[in-house]
Amino acid sequence: MSGFTPSLDRLIEQFAKLPSVGKKSAQRLAFHILSMSDSDARAFTETIEKARSSIKRCEICCNLTDGQVCSVCNSQSRDKSVICVVEDPRDVIAIERTHEFNGLYHVLHGVISPMNDINPEDICIKELIMRLGDDTVKEVIMATNPTVEGEATSMYISRLIKPLGVSVSRLAYGVPVGADLEYADEFTLIRAMEGRKEL
Repeated sequence: MSGFTPSLDRLIEQFAKLPSVGKKSAQRLAFHILSMSDSDARAFTETIEKARSSIKRCEICCNLTDGQVCSVCNSQSRDKSVICVVEDPRDVIAIERTHEFNGLYHVLHGVISPMNDINPEDICIKELIMRLGDDTVKEVIMATNPTVEGEATSMYISRLIKPLGVSVSRLAYGVPVGADLEYADEFTLIRAMEGRKEL
């Protein structure tokens, strides 16, 4: 028995469902919500409801947007011949922070994972293939995470794309800046060797 009221228990349970939020953090968040003024609490819930109702997937790249088409797909200055394929909308934000990529994106919203009952038709692969039909796209960069599922998804998609005459490349993964080689695992070192560049 927690000693809290049933309503407070339910609120804590909801916060505990959030990623990286443990029981203690969930309790702190719940008590913080209860200590808010009525107007702040109302603004908080309205913001969540508005985000849930207004944010949807871009009709072109499947990234999150408030409109029909996201700002990247709408931009006239982006290189429309290159598409970077990522697992999650957060990956788009990470790549955009580098200011190095000027092409378009495609968000899969997951990876193929038979163990978790996620099949190719459960993620946005079909939408990607449809984008490649008009000869505008010359290269697809696979930027899925270096996990077993990410690698399998990357290989599956590249096999679908290659017959279309579109070049497929993979992000080079390797040893992070500031890391010691002795602490790197074999998979990371293999990727670092494969992704090496001439100096």
